[in-house]
Amino acid sequence: MSEPPPPAADETAATEGTEEPGGEDDSQVVAQSLEQPELFARLYDRYAADIHRYATRRLGPDVADDLTAETFLIAFRIRSRYDLARPNARPWLYGIAGNLIGKQRRSEVRALRALARGGHDPVAESWSETWVEDTDSRIAAQGPLAGALAALPPGDRHVLLLVAWADLSYQEVAEALDIPLGTVRSRLNRARRKVRTALGADPAFVTDPAEVA
Repeated sequence: MSEPPPPAADETAATEGTEEPGGEDDSQVVAQSLEQPELFARLYDRYAADIHRYATRRLGPDVADDLTAETFLIAFRIRSRYDLARPNARPWLYGIAGNLIGKQRRSEVRALRALARGGHDPVAESWSETWVEDTDSRIAAQGPLAGALAALPPGDRHVLLLVAWADLSYQEVAEALDIPLGTVRSRLNRARRKVRTALGADPAFVTDPAEVA
């Protein structure tokens, strides 16, 4: 499979596993690919840009191409173990990508700490968009945000960024990481508190209603 082109800034998120061709959901594509391996490329076409974008934000553009390719190669090799009761393969693919990112945890943390010490990173500029609205404040927030992300336990960081950057639901994060939904909620609540506190938010207002729903 060829590497995906750099994702456009205005790309929309992937739909819930029911795209063309043929209108098959992801589980049907996986099942069909067991007899016709070339059909697995449809999942690549649907989700490679999303995975590439996420990998770029986590580890930078130099790593994102290889990590995206390896994610889909692993997915292809283990596709016979995919749970066909799940029509959307996106959480499964993010779970594979997350495992690969986890193997480079030291590199990620080292880069975050370097950014926290000072300097402007155009990739990192988008990080603070989730928490800071004003452009000038967003740039200023890069250092504190990078420091806060670096200080998070790996499990908490995975959950936070799958929600904030990959736009996965809590249930999808649970599926991606193979952890209970309650664990997702507790990790996310803890991580958001630490990040927002690092950005100067009032600790009394750092919990979203959805986090405790």
